[in-house]
Amino acid sequence: MNEIQRMITALSAGEPLQHEDWLRLIADASEDDRRFSRDLACKRAQARFGRRVFFRGIIEFTNYCKNDCYYCGIRCSNRCLSRYRLTEDEILSCCEEGYRLGYRTFVLQGGEDGWWTDEKITALVRRIRAQYPDCAITLSIGEKSREAYQAFFDAGADRYLLRHETANEAHYAKIHPARQTLSNRTRCLRDLKDIGYQTGAGMMIGAPYQTAETLAQDMEFLADLRPEMVGMGPFLPHRDTPFRDFPHGSAELTLYLLSLVRLLLPFSVPSPLSAFEVIPTARVQETSGGTVLAFVEDNGASVDFPT
Repeated sequence: MNEIQRMITALSAGEPLQHEDWLRLIADASEDDRRFSRDLACKRAQARFGRRVFFRGIIEFTNYCKNDCYYCGIRCSNRCLSRYRLTEDEILSCCEEGYRLGYRTFVLQGGEDGWWTDEKITALVRRIRAQYPDCAITLSIGEKSREAYQAFFDAGADRYLLRHETANEAHYAKIHPARQTLSNRTRCLRDLKDIGYQTGAGMMIGAPYQTAETLAQDMEFLADLRPEMVGMGPFLPHRDTPFRDFPHGSAELTLYLLSLVRLLLPFSVPSPLSAFEVIPTARVQETSGGTVLAFVEDNGASVDFPT
């Protein structure tokens, strides 16, 4: 067993890692080391979840957004995008169909759309909770005030997804406009945890200007926050953003980091994102942390993403 594998074993045993340890795990791991991590993570996941697969019904209810994140296709500066917004009744219809199909978690996801005020979201959550008391309600609608998060929670929301994107302040400033700050993003995540949500953080892998150093800080942030969910996927350049010419992120690195997250947070749900589907030539043949079973053909022809 080499030094990298000893650090992976220590992580699996619950021992805290130092920044230099994370940096080495990210920068220096060989393919054998990654396989070692994957195998440990698979055993950990199967011990925790067995062979069960959990499906989430995602309702993308608006692509309007006030923000201008440089990597995002629904950024407010994108004039090429056809915008849409579902009504409350249309969202309830999606829930009805999802329930009929067997879904017991509804994820309401959208941009930070000013038409959907905090009061409207609260009323919507209350309606869904009343009609589907046996379902979990997850929100993924961006940065809000603590008071808004509390109102959503009191209305019946259980979970909230808000990727931190990067824990490095300088890196955050390179991929967001100045009015969006890492301090506010982390404030939101702390508020969500404090209120009692099952909280999800996470980041893109291979984002522009990302380094092994920033990824090490991300892992330290996750170790401190202890989120119940971690959303992680490879960066995909969007043609209508300033980052259109940057290369996509690595599926292999993403899956390796997912395995480290499984060892770091054994009771969390690391969730790989659908970006895996469209990365050309990515071939992922075995599970990473027990959360992904993906075999990605050149055109994304066969992918399964159970969480």
